[in-house]
Amino acid sequence: MMSSNEIREKFLSFFESKGHQRVPSSSLVPHNDPTLLFTNAGMNQFKDVFLGIKKLPYTRATTAQKCVRAGGKHNDLDSVGRTARHHTFFEMLGNFSFGDYFKKEAIAYAWEFLTEVLMLPKEKLWVSIYEKDDEAFYLWQEVAKIPPEKIVRMSEKDNFWAMGDTGPCGPCSEIYIDRGEEHRCDSPECKLGVCDCDRWRELWNLVFMQYNRDEEGNLTPLPKPSIDTGMGLERIATVMQNVYSNYDTDLLRPIIAFVENMTGKKYFGDDRGFPFRVIADHIRAVTFLIADGVLPGNEGRSYVLRRILRRAARFGRELELNDPFLYKIVPKVVELMGDVYPEIKKSQDYVQRVIENEEIRFGQTLSEGLRILKEGIAELEKDGKKTLPGEMAFMLYDTFGFPLDLTEDVAREKGFGIDKKTFEELMEKQREKAKAARKEEYPVDELYEVLAPLDTTIFVGYDSLKAEAQVKMITVGKEPVTELDTGKEAIIVLDRTPFYGESGGQVGDTGYIYNENFRFKVIDTKKTPDGKIYHIGKVEEGTVSINDKVNAEVDEIRRKNIMRNHSATHLLHKALKIVLGDHVNQSGSLVDSERLRFDFNHYQALTEEEIERIENIVNEAILDNLTVNIKHTSLKEAQEEGAIALFGEKYGEKVRVVAMGDFSKELCGGTHVKSTAEIGLFKIVSEGSIAAGIRRIEAVTGKNLINLIREDQRVLERTSNYLKVGVYEIPEKIQDLFTQLKEKEQIIDELKDKVLNYKVKEILEKVEEVKDVKVLISELEDMNLEDLRKISDFIKNRFKPSLVILASQNEGKAVFICAATKDLVDRGINAGTVIKEVARIAGGSGGGRPDFAQAGGKYPEKISEALNFARKFVEDRLLS
Repeated sequence: MMSSNEIREKFLSFFESKGHQRVPSSSLVPHNDPTLLFTNAGMNQFKDVFLGIKKLPYTRATTAQKCVRAGGKHNDLDSVGRTARHHTFFEMLGNFSFGDYFKKEAIAYAWEFLTEVLMLPKEKLWVSIYEKDDEAFYLWQEVAKIPPEKIVRMSEKDNFWAMGDTGPCGPCSEIYIDRGEEHRCDSPECKLGVCDCDRWRELWNLVFMQYNRDEEGNLTPLPKPSIDTGMGLERIATVMQNVYSNYDTDLLRPIIAFVENMTGKKYFGDDRGFPFRVIADHIRAVTFLIADGVLPGNEGRSYVLRRILRRAARFGRELELNDPFLYKIVPKVVELMGDVYPEIKKSQDYVQRVIENEEIRFGQTLSEGLRILKEGIAELEKDGKKTLPGEMAFMLYDTFGFPLDLTEDVAREKGFGIDKKTFEELMEKQREKAKAARKEEYPVDELYEVLAPLDTTIFVGYDSLKAEAQVKMITVGKEPVTELDTGKEAIIVLDRTPFYGESGGQVGDTGYIYNENFRFKVIDTKKTPDGKIYHIGKVEEGTVSINDKVNAEVDEIRRKNIMRNHSATHLLHKALKIVLGDHVNQSGSLVDSERLRFDFNHYQALTEEEIERIENIVNEAILDNLTVNIKHTSLKEAQEEGAIALFGEKYGEKVRVVAMGDFSKELCGGTHVKSTAEIGLFKIVSEGSIAAGIRRIEAVTGKNLINLIREDQRVLERTSNYLKVGVYEIPEKIQDLFTQLKEKEQIIDELKDKVLNYKVKEILEKVEEVKDVKVLISELEDMNLEDLRKISDFIKNRFKPSLVILASQNEGKAVFICAATKDLVDRGINAGTVIKEVARIAGGSGGGRPDFAQAGGKYPEKISEALNFARKFVEDRLLS
C-alpha cells in the first residue's frame, strides 16, 4: 500500500524531473484577493501570473496546496460526511504551465504519472472532455492510446473552466477510474457522464487555459495558453490504498480511530459513522485555518471557521461527547501532517487553546439556542401550527451558529416542518449583502490601463530624497494631457522618483516636483501592482508639460517620521511574538508620519503587564542602537533564514529583507531608519479588539512621543491645580472623591427606597384578582426599569400566583416590565411573549425570561392604550 506521504512526494518529484519548480503551499487565507474567502485550488497563488500582472523566473510549477471549500462558490460543507469524497479541508496536487507547454504535454505528463509512476491499470482509466474540444479528443487517442469510446464529451457546465465572468478561461479534461461493478449505483445506465456514483472516481482535472472572455462573452485566443491542473490527494489515496472512502485512507482513518478511543464507540462506514466522518474532516480544517491566522467570529472567514468548529462540536454530542473534546484531537492532526506543514506543529498549543475556548462558548450557546427553539415550537403548538417560520430558523443560524440541519432535527422530533423558502430568501439577502461589501480585485487601480504603456518607475527613494527626473505622463482623472497649468489638480508620472508609493501599510510621500517653469505640490503618492509610481497633487505655479526635466523632492521631516514608525512596527511585531507567542502574525498595518497602527491575530485582550513588557522590549532594541541592514535575496533563502512575511503582501522570487541586528528580520519594501536609535522612543497609546480574534495596537515614536508626553504633562498639571493637590497625589484625591460620591449615592438610594415603599402601599390597592391569580397592571409616574423591577419583586413575593405588568414614562420614552411567579410559568404563561405584545402598542419591543421581561417604547403617550390591551390580553388569552 502506498502512503499518502509517498503519493505526495512522488507527484512533486515527478514534475520536478520534468522541469517544474516545486513551490510551497500558500496560506489558506488568500492575501490581496477579496474575491475568495479561502484558498480553494492550487492555482490561487498563481492568479496574477495567469492574468499577466506578475512574472516569475520559471514557467513551470508544481505544488501540494492545502485548500478549504466551505464558503462562497465552492462550498462543500453540508456534503461533508454524507459522501465518500467531499471535504472542507483537502490537499490539491497540481502542475502548472505559464505560457510554456500546453495540451499535448499536459496529457502526456498526467498519463505517464498515473500509469507508470502510480501503476494504475490503463484499461480502467476514462477521460471526459469539453464537448467542442476536438483537439483534446484526438490528443488523448494519440498520446495515451485511449480508445474513443472511453473519451466522454461533456457540456460547458461540466468541462469548461473560467476564473470569473470575464478573463482567462478554457476547456478542461478530467481523468476518471472505473472502480468496478461492485461500486455501481442502481441506475439502469451506470456510466460516466450519466450518473455521479462512486464507481466513477474523478482523479485529476486538466484545465487548458486558452481563451480570454470579454464582458460580452466573446472568446479570443490567449497569446500564451497555459495549463492548470488539480488532483485531490485524498481521492488518489483512496484508489492507491484500495479503500472505498476517503475517510478510510491514512489521512483520515487514524483521526477516526482517535475519536473511537475517546468515545468507546466503534466507527462504521454507514450512516452510523456520519458523526465520526464530520469530526475527522472538520478538525483538520479548523486546525489549519487557525494556524493560518483565522479565528472564530461572526463575519466572513471567521464566521465560516466558527460554523465548521461548531458543526463538529454538535456531532460530538451524538457520540456523547458533551464536554469540550475537539481540542484534544489537534495533536493527532499534527502527528499526521506536521512534518509536511510545520506551521501546525509550531502553533499546536495556540490552536488547542482557541478551539477549547470556542467549544466552551458554544456549549453555552447551544443550550440557549435549543431553549429558544423549543420555546418557539411550544408557542406554535399552542396555535395549532406545524411549520417553523423561516425567520426563526435563520435567526438561530445567524445568531447561534445553528446549521439548518440541526434546527430540522429538533423540529422533526416535534413533528414540525420548516419554511425553507423564507430561510433561503434571508440567506440570499445575506449573501448579496456580503457580495456588495466585497471589493473586486481586478483591476486593482482605475489608472492601471491608462498607465500600462509606461515602463516601471525607477524608485531611488531608499537612498535619496531628491532626484532629477523626466515627466512621462500627466493625467487629469483618467484622461492623459500634454500640459498642465496653475491651479490644476492632476497626476504626474516620472521615469524615476524618490517618492514612496503607498504600499505595505506605509503611506505615500508628499513634497514637490518642480523646475524653473512650474511648481507641483505632491499631496500623495501611489503605486500600481506592476510598479508604476504616480504623484497626486496640484500645480501651484507655472506650467508643466510632457517630457519636462524636473526635480523631485520629498518632504524630509515627514518621511523621517514615517521611517521611524515603520521600523518600530518591525520591532513591535517581534516583541509581540516574544510576549504572546509565535502564533501572532500581522493582519494589517498603517504607518504614517504621526503614528503607527498594527493589527495582529490574538484571542484575548492584552494585560497591563504584557503591554509593559512589549514596550520595554521595543525600547531596549531602540537603545541597543541596532544596525538596520537591507539585502536582496531569493524568497526561498529568506524564508530559510527565518524572515517574516507580512500579511497582504505578494512576493516575487527576489525579495528585500530588512534585518535589525539579530532581533528582527522581515520581508519588506518600505523605507527604514539606518539604526534603531533613530526611532528615539516608543509608546503604546491604545490596544483593543477590531474584529473577532484581531487586536489593534496604536503607538507613537520619536518627536510625536515627546509631544504626547508634553501634552500629558500639561493635563496632569491642570488637573493638579483644579484638585489643589500635587501631581502625584491626584490618584489618591480622585479615590477620595469617588468614595464620597458613592456614600452620597447610597443615601439617595435609601431615600428612594423609602419613597418607593410608600408608593407600594398605594400600589397594593390596585392589585386585582382574575380567577385565582393576583394581577397588577398599572402606570406609575417617573420610574425607571430598576424601580419597576423592585415593585414587581415585592408583589411576586407577597402574592402567589401573581402577574405584574407595569409601565412608566422615563426620559421621554415608555418603559414596561412583566413579571410572573413560577407557578404561572409552569402553567404556560411567558412574560417575554406578553411584553412583546404590550410594548408593540407603544412602538417598541423587548424580551426576556418566561418569569421576567422588559421593553421600551417610542410613544409614551400610548402607555394607557398598551395597558388596556394588556388587561384584555391577560383575561382573554392567558387566564381564560
